[in-house]
Parts: sequence; structure tokens; C-alpha cells
Amino acid sequence: MAALTRDDIVGILRPAEDTVVVQILATGATKEEFAEAYAWMQSDEALINAGRSLPSGRVGQIVTILQAVEDDAPGVAPPE
Repeated sequence: MAALTRDDIVGILRPAEDTVVVQILATGATKEEFAEAYAWMQSDEALINAGRSLPSGRVGQIVTILQAVEDDAPGVAPPE
């Protein structure tokens, strides 16, 4: 399994705050685990429908970090 790097994270989460990158790296996750966590954030319903177990371990930790980021900075509101 390949080690996760800052460049890996920034390449996917562009832009990514340094604190988020540090939190993700601190999980000790691999590139594969990061990719799985990112997939959960993009399409959790599809993964559940495919019979995948809910994320746990390092994948679950990253999902929690990414969810906190998403909750703090929701998408741009549509124009009125």
C-alpha cells in the first residue's frame, strides 16, 4: 500500500487548508484509504446500495475530517 502524501491530498481536495492536510496525514492512512474516504464523501448512498460496509478505522477518521470541512464551508448558495 502506498503512503499518502501532502501532494496526494491537495491534488484531490484543491484547495486544501494546511490544518486539514495535517489532520488527514496524522491518521496514517494510505493513498487507497484516502481514495476510499473521498469516494464515501462523494457518493455514500451508491456505496451503501452496493453493499459496502460503513467506513471505519482510518477511512472513517478521514470521512469525519472531510465531513467537518464540508459542514464548515458548505457549497455556494444558488442565486435568488
